[in-house]
Parts: sequence; structure tokens; C-alpha cells
Amino acid sequence: MLEKYGHGGDLLTAAELYGENSGGFLDFSANINPLGPPPGVLALLLDAVSAITAYPDPGHRRLKALLAENLGVGTDWITVANGAAESMALLLLAAAPRRVGIVEPCFSEYRQLAEQFGAEVLSVQGTRGSDYRASVDEISGLLEQTDLLFLGQPNNPNGVQYPLDELRLLARKAEACGTILAVDEAFIDFIPEADRQSLLPELGAYRHTVLVRSMTKFFAIPGLRLGFTAAHPELAAAMTGKQVTWSVNGLALLAGEACLQSGDGYVQETRALIAAERQLLRQGLLELGCEVPPGEANFLLLRLPAPWSAQELQQRLGAGGILVRSCAMYPGLEPGHMRVAVKGRADNARLLRELGALLRAGI
Repeated sequence: MLEKYGHGGDLLTAAELYGENSGGFLDFSANINPLGPPPGVLALLLDAVSAITAYPDPGHRRLKALLAENLGVGTDWITVANGAAESMALLLLAAAPRRVGIVEPCFSEYRQLAEQFGAEVLSVQGTRGSDYRASVDEISGLLEQTDLLFLGQPNNPNGVQYPLDELRLLARKAEACGTILAVDEAFIDFIPEADRQSLLPELGAYRHTVLVRSMTKFFAIPGLRLGFTAAHPELAAAMTGKQVTWSVNGLALLAGEACLQSGDGYVQETRALIAAERQLLRQGLLELGCEVPPGEANFLLLRLPAPWSAQELQQRLGAGGILVRSCAMYPGLEPGHMRVAVKGRADNARLLRELGALLRAGI
């Protein structure tokens, strides 16, 4: 199985399973901006490599200032972390919940981290008929039973958002229950602001709501690890108080600053590319007989036509140098479910071509 460690993007495991690929793997298992980092970021890192001889700023001050300006909040609302996963870990350490709620199918780290820190995990499950969203009543009920709840927005692996009015209801419910609502917005940057459903503009009204974001997906720097949260200063301070000093390295901080200062052109180009290519990729998958919810992020969940399983298809594609993410292990999904990233036109066409050849040939 390619997901040896529970995630996509594991090129070493792919090489162990399928052999070293002379042309490199075409990786649809990790959801990274196909444009690569913003112009100038890689050159900046090469020029700044001597910075590894100095300690990074433990207060992340320059990056915090840029994030605060970008988000329209005070710097005391921001906690910078070594990826969104560390942000979630800090939140769990600060809140010390006895019970954690999750809405499945969802990012596997919610359950894994909660259990690592000794919490009991309770869940509700989205349904196929609602593109694997759970109802607001079910989530509201889960808030009553838990101390902290993770909610993907847009959710991974199905890529759908919850409407803003439902988010407001849940945030108000979290306030009433004293439960922390952690809204995971790791992929929200791929969605145009006009279509984005986010509590960020009104976050000041909700002391118990935390927005978790990643900089590694949109800016294509997953190897550096960089994420952050926006939350009420008291909760932000509690999270920072649990953080290991220098957990965010100096090159990651420099890259984050450069990404935020790279200009609007890269951002708009990325969103336009993802929107156009996602539509074409989804249409191609539908024509191959797959069931594909209309996700809004830079990836698509698909259900293969019977009798194909994701594990079998992953093996066949992997042997040909294409990596996809099996979602068969997600609670609430089926053996035929897998996830593919949205890439550029030529790469998406190759996936459709090779996937189509396999489906037409049969098992």
C-alpha cells in the first residue's frame, strides 16, 4: 500500500513498491500547487542558505506581521507552526480535550493526533447523497458531546465546503457549549474569495473558533513545513505556550515571508488554473464512468466503476509511474474510492488517458 504512513506524496515508499522511475513519478497523491513556488522564492532560498548558521526567530515576528496584515487580524491572533499538523497538535495540547469530534470522511491526522494525546474520538459521518457532508444538526450534536471538534473547510478528501450560514450556526453552538471548533482551512486559498465560505471576517465574535491554515499546499513548499492558526489571543497564547522553541526553521520563515510578498499575479494564476483544470479533469473522470463529487479544492474524490478497487488501480497506475491516493481506508468511503490532485493540462490528460486504458481493458 502506498499510504504506508497514512498520507500521499510518499515518493520513497513509491520507489520501494514500484521501483525507481527513470522519469520520476507523476504524483497525483499529494495536493500541491502545480505551478510550484512563487517566482523568486527558490532563488531567495539558495541565496539565503547561509542563514542555516543562525537560529531562526523564535517569535516568528516578521511572518506574523505579514500574516496579520493579510488576514486583517492582530499579530496576537496568529500562531505560526511547523505545518498545519503541528498547529493541530498545539491546539490539542493547549485545550487538553477529553473528547474530540470529527466529521468523517476527513483528514486522518484529526483522529491520529487526538488519540496520540489521549482523547476519545467521537464522530459523525457524511453521506454519499450530500457529497459526504454531515448535516449541521449532526455536527451540532457532536459539539455538545465533545470538548474540541475538527471540521474540514473545504474538507479532505471530498473537497466540499459547508455554507457560511451553517458555519455561523456551528460557531455559535461552540460558544454555547464551550467547545472549541477547529475549522481546517488548509486548502481554502485555492478557492476564489467570492466563493470562499470562511468565518475569518467575523472571527472576533467567536472566542472558541480556531482557523487552521497551511502555506505548504498553495505555495508548493511542503518540504519546508509551514502553517498557522488564527484564534482569539488567549487561545493563541495557550497554543504558543505549548510550542517547542525553534520548531519552525529559518528557511521556512524566509520562504513564508517571500510567498506572502510575491504579489497577486501568482495567486490569481493559481486559482484560474485550478478552476479550469478541475472542471476538465472532473468531466473526463465522469466520462470514464467514475462518480465524482463537485469539489472546490485542488483535488477530486472519485468512486471507480465496479468492480475496480482503488488498491488495484493504484498498483496498476503506480507501476506505470503515476501515483494516486487510495481512500479505501477512510471511514464512510468504499474500496473503490480514490483521490487525485488537480495538475496542469498535460499531466491531467496523461492520467485520464492511462486510467481510461486500464478501465477499458478490465481487471
